[in-house]
Amino acid sequence: MKIEILGTGCSKCKKTKEVIEKILKQAGVEAEVVKVEDFETILNYGVMVTPAVVIDGEVKVAGKIPDEKDIRKWITK
Repeated sequence: MKIEILGTGCSKCKKTKEVIEKILKQAGVEAEVVKVEDFETILNYGVMVTPAVVIDGEVKVAGKIPDEKDIRKWITK
């Protein structure tokens, strides 16, 4: 599983990465977590507002820090 956190480095982007890494650890799920700060790459996903979370190429949320229960659902499907 590849999880991309799209954002330019704002506090919400950093918090999103922290929350995802925490949930992965709690769930015992292995995933590659990548921070994507390249504006063109972010736009290629159709994301206009960050932070955004992309899992295996699919945008799951954009414009907010995702809820922990949503993250659990995404990583344990």
